[in-house]
Amino acid sequence: MNDDPKYDRVAPERPHAADDTDPGRARTAAGRPEPTGRTAQRERMHDASDGGVPQSGPARPARPADAAQGDLPPGEESTLRRLFSGDRVLWIIVAALAVISVLVVYSSTAKMAYDAHTARTTSHFLRQQLLILAASLVVMIFVQKINCRIYGYFARPVYALSVLLTVAVYFIGATTNGAARWIPLGPFQFQPSEALKIATVLLLAGQLAGRQSKIDKIRIVPSWRFWTWRTSREQRRIWREGTWPILFPVLLSCLVIFPAHTSSAVLVFMASWVMMLIGRVRLGELMKLIGWAVAGVFVIMTLNLGRSETAEGRVATWIHLWTRSQTDKPIEHLTDTERSMIAIHNGGILGEGAGQSAMRVEMIHPESDYAYAFFVEEYGLLLATGLLMLYLWIFFRAIEIFRRCGTAFPGLLVLGLALLITCQALLHVMVTVNLIPETGQTLPLISRGGSSTLFTTIALGMILSVSRQNDERSHDTPRSETLYER
Repeated sequence: MNDDPKYDRVAPERPHAADDTDPGRARTAAGRPEPTGRTAQRERMHDASDGGVPQSGPARPARPADAAQGDLPPGEESTLRRLFSGDRVLWIIVAALAVISVLVVYSSTAKMAYDAHTARTTSHFLRQQLLILAASLVVMIFVQKINCRIYGYFARPVYALSVLLTVAVYFIGATTNGAARWIPLGPFQFQPSEALKIATVLLLAGQLAGRQSKIDKIRIVPSWRFWTWRTSREQRRIWREGTWPILFPVLLSCLVIFPAHTSSAVLVFMASWVMMLIGRVRLGELMKLIGWAVAGVFVIMTLNLGRSETAEGRVATWIHLWTRSQTDKPIEHLTDTERSMIAIHNGGILGEGAGQSAMRVEMIHPESDYAYAFFVEEYGLLLATGLLMLYLWIFFRAIEIFRRCGTAFPGLLVLGLALLITCQALLHVMVTVNLIPETGQTLPLISRGGSSTLFTTIALGMILSVSRQNDERSHDTPRSETLYER
């Protein structure tokens, strides 16, 4: 062995194997002995050259990622994940809409609170809306925990019950503004037509899903020669295979809803038509269906059925607003649509500020039928555009969930429910800017109203249920339900 000390610097003596088990030796997070002396110095220099910060002394154990970033502890985070499972973006949208609802209802009900004929205050309506939102959120969490296939099992009885309750409204329901829509339940009023809209989508999704293997060969619209429906074998087959199971539930829902809420009947028809298009019903049959619908509207208007007289008056007012100057009209003669357009003009880009609306005193229902115009006046077009994007975002998230389903029933259910919510919001907005005649459609999850909020959250809970099962990969995959089967 050479005694020259320079060789000690070039080739230092390696530690014995026994050193690896030395209990007094510091260890790294990976369990290896902490390097000492020149070896540790070289490793610190190497870390510094890579952009790291050289550390002095023994290495400290690495902290968990969640603690380092300031997140929730693992136990609480997993609990929240289980409670609010499914599409997280959709949960955020729901939370944002709920907050906006509280702001809109609290400010817009000031007119009602200070009415001389009532002893209520603004806090009364605020508490009522908070109670409705809290109860609806609990129902939403409960619904999204249920397997979406269970909805299909209850589709028929729920649909039948909804039809019966909607019909019963015309005999035992409360009438407001010439329309019977609600069944009084103590301090609340229940609107069965809201349940029927969801039940129709649920039933139609099941009927289309069960026929995907042969749907492109089925005819659903019978001949206009009704006297051949019983005598022709072909017409009987059309009724048996397509009209009764697929088309009849949609038409029955529209017929039952139409007398009290024409725009809701139109909304159900539109959503069902798009569902049938996505569900691969023959395009020729769908075009025939539009022809039948136009003929039906003509007959209804001619015979003055349902609320056709009210609808005619609204259409006439809408045309009048577009064709004649309204600048010299006194404010007491303005329609609600005109007042909503004034509110939008007052709001401008940035709005008047929370609680500063002037037109809420002039509009009849700023908290429900014209909630969007009220929101624009107080918060401006910039935020109102963001609000509109939230509703469109619901539909785009539904498309993403649909793409991940793989089978027809959950996919069609998600798209149908999202269409109901998004189209209702668009109808509400178009009324406020006078693009279409008045409809009476509320703004989902924002306008004051218990039935609309409750069933909107039920629909969103169903969408989240499908999303949750996508994440868990727990969908049933019947071969006869693929949307791509030919």
